[in-house]
Amino acid sequence: MAVVSGEALENLATENRLFPPSESFARQANAQPAMYEEAAADREAFWARQASELQWSQPWTNVLDWTDAPVSKWFVGGKLNVSVNCVDRHVAAGIGDRVAIYFEGEPGDTQTITYKDLLDSVSQAANALTELNVRPGDRVAIYMPLIPEAIIAMLACARIGAAHSVVFGGFSAEALRSRIEDAAASLVITADGGFRKGNMFGLKSAVDEAVKDTPTVKNVLVVRRTGQDVAWNSGLDIWWHDIVGKQSTTHAPESFDSEHPLFILYTSGTTGKPKGILHTTGGYLTQAAYTHKNVFDLKPETDVYWCTADVGWITGHSYVTYGPLANGATQVIYEGTPDTPHQGRWWEIIAKYGVTILYTAPTAIRTFMKWGDHLPQAHDLLSLRLLGSVGEPINPEAWMWYREVIGGNNCPIVDTWWQTETGSIMISPLPGVTATKPGSAMGPIPGISAEIFDDAGKPVGLGSGGYLVLTQPWPGMLRGIWGDMDRYRENYWSRFKNTYFAGDGAKWDTDGAIWLLGRVDDVMNISGHRISTTEVESALVSHPTVAEAAVVGASDDTTGQGIVAFVILRAGSVDGPGVAQELRAHVAKEIGAIARPRQILIVAELPKTRSGKIMRRLLRDVAENRTLGDVTTLADPTIMNLISSGLSNSSSDDD
Repeated sequence: MAVVSGEALENLATENRLFPPSESFARQANAQPAMYEEAAADREAFWARQASELQWSQPWTNVLDWTDAPVSKWFVGGKLNVSVNCVDRHVAAGIGDRVAIYFEGEPGDTQTITYKDLLDSVSQAANALTELNVRPGDRVAIYMPLIPEAIIAMLACARIGAAHSVVFGGFSAEALRSRIEDAAASLVITADGGFRKGNMFGLKSAVDEAVKDTPTVKNVLVVRRTGQDVAWNSGLDIWWHDIVGKQSTTHAPESFDSEHPLFILYTSGTTGKPKGILHTTGGYLTQAAYTHKNVFDLKPETDVYWCTADVGWITGHSYVTYGPLANGATQVIYEGTPDTPHQGRWWEIIAKYGVTILYTAPTAIRTFMKWGDHLPQAHDLLSLRLLGSVGEPINPEAWMWYREVIGGNNCPIVDTWWQTETGSIMISPLPGVTATKPGSAMGPIPGISAEIFDDAGKPVGLGSGGYLVLTQPWPGMLRGIWGDMDRYRENYWSRFKNTYFAGDGAKWDTDGAIWLLGRVDDVMNISGHRISTTEVESALVSHPTVAEAAVVGASDDTTGQGIVAFVILRAGSVDGPGVAQELRAHVAKEIGAIARPRQILIVAELPKTRSGKIMRRLLRDVAENRTLGDVTTLADPTIMNLISSGLSNSSSDDD
């Protein structure tokens, strides 16, 4: 498989500037070059050292059991409690007065929660769950806005050994129902609603709809967030403040086996049925804490960390709840959207709390680019010392803007690749160690073995592309798909023998840096040439008038597939008769004539989920004039009508 045609990425790798770590940052960095050598010499000993930084009530007897591959067991025989590692041990160490969470609600309400406050609240919630007959091994569905109670609920489940299944609060009642049903959850924890874009939205009504056909649910625990009226079933529903508030702030935690289920997190599957990704306790927490400490160079005594993800996604699990709290970090969580009540809200929050580490998505970065430099420049962002990117490949233009405008040319950028399935970061620069290239995730972190294979399962050479694979087990890896181990083996381990296939395409450049190219099903076949959608999108966004672009392949009688691009222009750029033609010519110049889009549509917005991911599936429906698929997970479902109506007026390849 030649994922990339032409020389675009090769040129990108050689022409872009290399940013070595500054001497001052390297001197104070947590990560050191010797970590790569240590991990290569003895992987298991390396991971054992990382695990030893946690608090175990019973030591492990074996670091890794891979005899039942592809099911792994890490730190076999060891016992620990995740909640104790995230809260109790910090209080016991004398830092209970350190702020764990600064909460910023969208309406402007705030909370400051110390580690002692968090311990009290988690203990109360754990006692309440026990009173509701939730036992170790049970499953609890959590369907909430990004408020402190969401994190408290996750930690309370971990504390008593119940596996949580967090469902993003933007999902529909049907999506919630299918996840509750698949996990056979006995309890749902929700809120009356939340705040988004200046308005209240409801959650309880969706839960009511979801649980009416799910007999496993015995109770619904409801946080009062907005005060809106909700329907009430006195035999099922319980107010959080009524049962949690009356509990003791003391709770004696039990330790659990390293392989005890910690959570199930559902992700989309090609069959349409969501996959329940299962993560367990010791290995997952080890890798979440290790990566959070080293990839973000965390100094818990002085840093204020902000990951903008919702806890409904794996990023929110690993880098809002478990990684930061295991490391005793002080972090910010924000309930709302970046443009409420104004488009400078994020920069206002950074200045208010003195945020030093920011971890967000390329989609957000490109949105801020579109809104204009004047917004971040109106706020004091000098506290920032490190920037991170997550969720999809970041184009070089956005990477440079992030560095220059947000980081003031003074912050290392860690562009991270990982998945729900991997549990934690797998490929990333290490700040203070790795020289970075704009748009490249660089290489696997110490302890991780990644390769790029061709169709025959052989490693490709430098300068070539193919399938991104992981060749050795890792502590944070998924332990299976809930209730369907055959699907687990088929989905992830059948393409290449004893090798995990991530589903993503990637390329080595001639210097040995990895360039992520998106999902392999986002590779277009144009007249026999395989072209990555990411490659064309990067070319479009490199044009000075373009803020964001999404590219799809559509059926074409002549070429097999034609390239259709949906483009958002930057603020101040004007759409006109020649803009689309200019952009098509620009892509041809950057990549080659074969990559010139058949059609370009200038749009005001792209179809995005509430987590910020572009739904290219819907754009393919539009490009091929098909009936639109499910739009319920979009932040703004109406945007598809505008895009559909505009396609017929877009420019096509007529030269």
